[in-house]
Amino acid sequence: MTGHDAVLADLSLEISAADLPRVADAAARLPRGARVHVTALSTETAADRVATASELVTHGLTPVPHLSARRLASREDLESTVAALAHAAAQESVFVIGGDPRTPAGPYASALAVIESGVLARHGVRQAGIGGYTEGHPDIPDDVLWEALAAKSGALASQGIAGSIVTQVSFDADAVLAWIAVVRERGIHLPIRVGVPGPMGVARLLSFGRRLGIASAAGLARKYGAQLGGMLGSAGPDDFLDQLVAGLDPAAHGDVSAHLYTFGGLDATLDWLSHRTV
Repeated sequence: MTGHDAVLADLSLEISAADLPRVADAAARLPRGARVHVTALSTETAADRVATASELVTHGLTPVPHLSARRLASREDLESTVAALAHAAAQESVFVIGGDPRTPAGPYASALAVIESGVLARHGVRQAGIGGYTEGHPDIPDDVLWEALAAKSGALASQGIAGSIVTQVSFDADAVLAWIAVVRERGIHLPIRVGVPGPMGVARLLSFGRRLGIASAAGLARKYGAQLGGMLGSAGPDDFLDQLVAGLDPAAHGDVSAHLYTFGGLDATLDWLSHRTV
């Protein structure tokens, strides 16, 4: 296996509950058992995510529902959500994130607090993903991010839950590779799934780039390796993945694979993926 197909061999991708009607089609186009994250959007309920996770199980895929700590109203809210996932046989893998609200809706201010609650292990969660920030976070100092990553990794291990790290989207393969090397130097050896934006329109791609401080199409092209062309065109992650794979050193970087964010739509990502894995 050569090129970026190496990091796609054990890929994961991300959908929302709005993609529920497309699950059957996605299952026909993905490897059996592929990991599909169900993100926690403020416009969708826990019940929506449980229903989507259940449908993924039905079609032979591995659901990874997201638990957003600061959106959980109470311990009972967390308990009932994970119990509902267990009832649907969709609880074995989850992804735990702090979430966007600045003020927690309940007792959980961080992903670490959810992990340390013991609720996950008690309801049969066997694997949990945690977030990684390859280029930092606009509101959280780097030293705090590193402390949190180590604490979450340790908390999962202490409860017998296998961990993995899923990074936020990045357009800079060099920055990603440097960050992974530091993770390993700090003694954290969890598998890492690098967040990669799936194919999308250039205008939308630029909007995501601006959120990461990349103000122009030329800057994004330098970072992402994209041939952006006109604003009505589209761009995919091929160049970024090639750069990532070219720089990977198993001795320094360990277990690394791709996590596809379907910002440009699930169908566009599946179409792109079908051409990468034939």
